[in-house]
Amino acid sequence: MMISMIKRYLRRQSTTTRLVLSALSLWLLAIKPVYAQQIDISGINVKGHARLLADENTGRDKLNTLIKKEGWATTTFNQIRADADANVSRYQTDSTWMSSRLQMYWKQHYTDVFIKNGIYAYATGHAPVPTVRFTGTRDAATQYMRPKLEDIKPYMDEDGKLYLQNGTVPGKPWEWVEQSKTGRIIESINIEIIEKARNAAMLYWLTGDEKYAAFSYSILDPYITGMGYRNEPVDLNHGHDQTLVGLSAFEVIHEDVLEPLTAGYDFLFPYIKKHHPEKLQTYAVTFKKWADLIIKNGVPFNNWDLIEAKFVADIAIILENDSYYADKKGCQYYLDQILNKTYTRQWSLTTLLKGYDPATAIWGECPGYSQNVIADFTGFVNLFDRTLHTDLLKQIHVLPKAVLAYAQYLYPNGYIVGFGDTHYGKLRTDAISDLIRNARVNNKPDQETIYSRMLKTINALGQQDSPGTVIRQTGFNALFGTPPITIPDTVKAGSPGDYLTATFWSPNVSWMVQRNGLDINTGLMISQAGSSGNHMHANGIAMELYGRGIVLAPEGGIGGSYFQTDYAEYYSQFPAHNTVVVDGISSYPVMKSNHPLKLNALYPQSAQKAGYFKGITFSDVSFLEPETNADQNRLMSIIRTGDSTGYYVDIFRSRRKDGKDKSHDYIYHNLGQQVTLCDSENKPLGIRPTEKLTFANTELVGYDYFYDKKSIRTDNDFKARFSLSIPGKESIFMNMWMKSYAGREVFSVKAPPSKAWRKNEMIPDSIAGMPLPTIVVRQTGEAWSKPFAAIYEPSGAANNGTSIRNIDSFGGEPGFTGLIVKNKSGRNDYIFAHAEVQKVGFEDMQFKGLYGVISVSGSKLVSLFLGKGISITKSGYGLTSSQPASAALWIEKDKLHFTADHPVKLYLPAAKLSAHHRISLNNVVIKGEPVNQDGSRQWCFNMPASADAEIVLN
Repeated sequence: MMISMIKRYLRRQSTTTRLVLSALSLWLLAIKPVYAQQIDISGINVKGHARLLADENTGRDKLNTLIKKEGWATTTFNQIRADADANVSRYQTDSTWMSSRLQMYWKQHYTDVFIKNGIYAYATGHAPVPTVRFTGTRDAATQYMRPKLEDIKPYMDEDGKLYLQNGTVPGKPWEWVEQSKTGRIIESINIEIIEKARNAAMLYWLTGDEKYAAFSYSILDPYITGMGYRNEPVDLNHGHDQTLVGLSAFEVIHEDVLEPLTAGYDFLFPYIKKHHPEKLQTYAVTFKKWADLIIKNGVPFNNWDLIEAKFVADIAIILENDSYYADKKGCQYYLDQILNKTYTRQWSLTTLLKGYDPATAIWGECPGYSQNVIADFTGFVNLFDRTLHTDLLKQIHVLPKAVLAYAQYLYPNGYIVGFGDTHYGKLRTDAISDLIRNARVNNKPDQETIYSRMLKTINALGQQDSPGTVIRQTGFNALFGTPPITIPDTVKAGSPGDYLTATFWSPNVSWMVQRNGLDINTGLMISQAGSSGNHMHANGIAMELYGRGIVLAPEGGIGGSYFQTDYAEYYSQFPAHNTVVVDGISSYPVMKSNHPLKLNALYPQSAQKAGYFKGITFSDVSFLEPETNADQNRLMSIIRTGDSTGYYVDIFRSRRKDGKDKSHDYIYHNLGQQVTLCDSENKPLGIRPTEKLTFANTELVGYDYFYDKKSIRTDNDFKARFSLSIPGKESIFMNMWMKSYAGREVFSVKAPPSKAWRKNEMIPDSIAGMPLPTIVVRQTGEAWSKPFAAIYEPSGAANNGTSIRNIDSFGGEPGFTGLIVKNKSGRNDYIFAHAEVQKVGFEDMQFKGLYGVISVSGSKLVSLFLGKGISITKSGYGLTSSQPASAALWIEKDKLHFTADHPVKLYLPAAKLSAHHRISLNNVVIKGEPVNQDGSRQWCFNMPASADAEIVLN
């Protein structure tokens, strides 16, 4: 599908763009979508140390050259060396000062750790040496502060307690604390100390000065030796935690200490071999036991698998060849375990690649995790290129397509969508950089050009650097293996439309995007999500809306953490989302969820880049709400009314299958300091305080997170205006209008702030921390024949904050919604939406189908749009089809334009044509036939399916 889209798009682009995209299409044709293959590692043979981060033979010269050439590298290296020199100097007068700060069982030498409910319980057993202390809790949250290294009590092991500051008490006093109350402080301390050892080991490797090695060894030896005596922790509940636990952490994906530990060992290897050769076998046994446990535990079908595989790969690369060990379990054995062997809780990389949708190349998790997964996969490619001199990309073919596809997560401002357990942030571009590196290492110029162009384009959307100059990391790891990427000036940035399309649908994560315009300030975008895949929420048919450079209707995020009450009760549940709740109780399991949306209609086609009517996009999805066995349907559309103006249409239907509907609640959250409610005449609604929307009324406990609740019962249409003021910027408004029905109650409430924001990104923290003004509309009984029909228009302060003059409705047929949007420009849009394919009429307009829009300016037709419909007519113009079709007829600069995805009949008024009654489309002459409809003379033309094209009147 991607190849055909590229070919269609090529015809409409500049010569330069066509050349680049032609190379892309030919290159993608050569990629075979193979998953369940074996990755050949027979040619891998390791020798010498260091090898994990640097090459034994050339690594020193490369590092010295980098330090001399690059200012950032000079600064980074000097900081590392200054810190190490200070540590070594103190070590030379007090050899235990750093090692004694390690978190160990210094006195009891415990070997067996017991946990319960994600909390450390106790430990037993006795080893001949001190062993590594297990961490406190699975959740990082704790009231105690992590001390600086110099403030840690040496050999801290007072009856198993830790000496820490209480951050919740005035004065932050120091206290002896039970280990079970310390969160993950123990891990954090040990990781920092091991990083100090790694840095010193690197300086030994670089300079040959054994003062660094002695300091490093004083830390690594007790830690690795002590860990060798530790056994797999035991879950006293015999529950799920037993399948996740590692040697140092409650989750094997948080064995983060392994990264600096393996690197430190690798740099220190010559010193160990020279002065302590008897330790090499001891250390190997510890590392292999650690790898075996990581393979044994974990979660196989998501990002966990890759994180675990990276830890095992680090261990594999610092081990010797299989033949070196009596058990034949060395480097090649452990690489084969993660690349080709599949176990219950650790899948091979070749099996894990099935997590990518074969059509869209989107990973089966929420975007916050998905972009990490693609970076982990390409990180493996980079790791193999750098350490094992093997082009892994040749054997995992889906990655090039996946890297291109994950740009679809982007809003016009360069931030990713927020469904599921996701934070709003800029797109991680390291996966793109990795494919550029891979291309350079393996001499693949076409690949380099494609991803260099992509990188410049994504950066131009407001990513981390100016468009395409230098992409760099900082810190220790930046000195090794991942040099900054410099993109040549000869590679030009492409268009955002090369990667971000008007619509995109990926069924494996039940996620839908609509875009209309890619300008940061005037572009419009909808993101809709169900609950299919990993790290998903119970949210029904949820949506996000973008406007004026910001996600104005945000997702809720993850709350405090996955283990906190607010996540379980609110942030992962319906009330935190822009959705509809049935009878106040809609819910289902979160995280690994299997409650997808069904796509009924989409215009234009998913990922289509050209050949469609650009004035309108729309989607229609349905969902089975399992708690109440209710049918839900949401039709959403973007209607562009000018270069800088447009609005959203939202029509949400909901009903129980058994007809026992109590109520349906439409929930809408929007950023802002306030929301005002008024009627269609702009008179304030007389809302009053209410105690409704509460768990006490047998509704979701998430409703109790709403506060300052006010409401009014009304059968009339209403308006809501959300006002957002950001210091130093123009005020932003979201203007909401909703058609009303009998039995409606409108609530204005405050909701908890979205936790999807962070780090002053997109909006200041001061705005992100505000409660969300929220509208809840309750429909008594069913909401299918009385749907929630809303118009949303984001706007600035200019033009009185909106380009819409008035909104009204028409039609009273059951299941039908008719809306009239009158714009200040003089344009009127007549919106037709029907739950059933039945014919309806209004004034001189007729419609039959799912969705249709007729736009006029004064007495002149602007456009006819038929969305998965049978017919739409107005003033002698018409489109009809024998089967549901999407088609459009529009007038642009006094010229007719047409597109359709199926053959349709086109009707034109007789006065529009010359005496010959013929038209041309794509240089093909089409003869008309005279018809009379409603007393007017028309000509009918049998039109073929066609991309957008001008109709030439002959």
